[in-house]
Amino acid sequence: MNLVGKCMLLTVPAIAQPASPVTFHRDIAPIVYRDCAPCHRPGESAPFSLLTYEDVKRHASQIAKVTQDRYMPPWLPESGYGDFVDARRLTDAQIQLFQTWVKQGTPAGVAASGPAPPKFTTDWQMGPPDLVLRATRPYQLPAEGTEIFWNFIMPVPITTTRWVKAIEIRPGNPRAFHHANVVLDRSRAARKHETVPGAGFPGMDLSFEEETFDPDGHFLSWKPGSEPVVEPDGMAWRADPGMDLILNVHLRPTGKVETVSPVIGLYFTDKPQSKFPMLVQLEHDGAIDIPPGEKDFVISDDFRSSMDLNVLEIYPHAHYLGKVMEGYATLPDGTKKWLIRIPAWDLNWQGVFRLKKPIFLPRGTVISMRYHYDNSSDNVRNPNNPPQRVVGGNEATAEMGHLWLQVLPIAEGDHRAALQEELVKQRLQKYPDDFTANFNMGDLLLGKGDAEAAVSFFEKACKAEPGSALAATELGVALFTSKKLAEAEEQLKHALAIDPAYTDARFNLASVEASSAKWEAASADFKQVLTDRPDNTKAREHLGEVLILWGDQLAKSGNDEQAIAHYRDALAYRPEDVQVHGRLGMSFARAERLDESQAEFEAILRIDPKSETAKQAIEAIKVRKKATGK
Repeated sequence: MNLVGKCMLLTVPAIAQPASPVTFHRDIAPIVYRDCAPCHRPGESAPFSLLTYEDVKRHASQIAKVTQDRYMPPWLPESGYGDFVDARRLTDAQIQLFQTWVKQGTPAGVAASGPAPPKFTTDWQMGPPDLVLRATRPYQLPAEGTEIFWNFIMPVPITTTRWVKAIEIRPGNPRAFHHANVVLDRSRAARKHETVPGAGFPGMDLSFEEETFDPDGHFLSWKPGSEPVVEPDGMAWRADPGMDLILNVHLRPTGKVETVSPVIGLYFTDKPQSKFPMLVQLEHDGAIDIPPGEKDFVISDDFRSSMDLNVLEIYPHAHYLGKVMEGYATLPDGTKKWLIRIPAWDLNWQGVFRLKKPIFLPRGTVISMRYHYDNSSDNVRNPNNPPQRVVGGNEATAEMGHLWLQVLPIAEGDHRAALQEELVKQRLQKYPDDFTANFNMGDLLLGKGDAEAAVSFFEKACKAEPGSALAATELGVALFTSKKLAEAEEQLKHALAIDPAYTDARFNLASVEASSAKWEAASADFKQVLTDRPDNTKAREHLGEVLILWGDQLAKSGNDEQAIAHYRDALAYRPEDVQVHGRLGMSFARAERLDESQAEFEAILRIDPKSETAKQAIEAIKVRKKATGK
């Protein structure tokens, strides 16, 4: 066989090229610095730092495990069910990078191929605040025991209304301080919960009776690694003189006694509120009654909006038995739009989730929540072993089901009252005898000028909570506005019997007494209001008016000497009131006290030099003095 000149073609298997190794600087550092370092750094809540290659290598196997289990970084919303700012949910590819890196021996790689370690400020992230609020008394957290939910009351020392564009919460002790929410308390209602002034009080979920319609419009919160949120122009919230901020914090024992003394920084703007967001709550705590062992207990709530809305932020909330939590919207055309879905709820990582873009919901949209609870032994977060029956309530041992949305009506102007009325009507359908629903409906009707219709709702609120001085007072105001003076007086006295120090009830009682010409009782009650609140300008003004009217009544009956005493008393509250000086001058004249009479009309001229009436009165007094020789 002649093989010369022939070529043999051989198929040679391709040799696999080694894959480029996963290195820390090129592949791992970008993930760690963005999603881990904000908490895993000195002075923060995480137990160790992850700012260097050596830090991360030391914990590499642990990191690979907790990322594969999706325990870290903590991020509750499921991918594809809402697009949120600062999402820290790792992709499958990122999780695989950690696995591969550990298997390859955690190579460092070339430092120049990756980012430099992030630099974090140890001071205020937005620079020095315009106002710093501090806890009056630090809280001493025991070394051992259960988690604590504590409320610090922080007065806001301002003398004029300010607009707040951002807040920054500094925990002071991040290891013990897990997360926090701020509640605006314009009526200082929280102070009633303190046994020692300034010490704060315990409580997981807060609910206060407010004296005016001023619904919350912002989520003010902090969790590890969070940055301050700066409100856009027109959406700053109002800070009023005399209000308090309540810092509701979740604390965890660390094994040693910890001192917790947080501070809050406020950043002001000169641009007042022109857009009016509102926090809309879906809930059905009244339906929560979970038998022991129940693995899938479901509650639901739905709300149909009659106006176009944008959803800006979402805050789901449950306690320890929550499992799967869903929030979605069904548009008028039947389209389902997801707001959020959490497949494995963990109270430890609750928080506010800000949407990258607002979700538009046209009017007629039905907003829904569906929450699933697991009260079995399989739930590792179940606080009870063996499981026990759990009902709805504010206590940590009870359960909750809330879906809060920050919504902004599309139409210009303030539409919060209309939206609130829709929510109250929905709550009344669920809970016809509920205190909050009846009180709020009464308050809305009273604000709309329908006091007679408000009376029945306030009566139901008083029946639901007989010990509420606020409800008793508002019922008294509704009766007063309906011109039922005797019933209003009786009701307001009942409110003061519940809480003798409730100044608003006393102010309204004094107003009713004045309308009934009970001058002595009205003046006594207005004076008591001013003793309790010396800065109450309305009480000062009304007291002066009562004293004038009381003096007028005495003067008409010919009792000028007593009238003089009341007019003089009135001048203490209305020193520049020329009418009071004139009345007093006339009473002095009738009592033949001409020098004192002339002095009062001269006082009028100092206030109003052009007063012809005062000039004429002085001339008449001079003539009379000359004629009588006085």
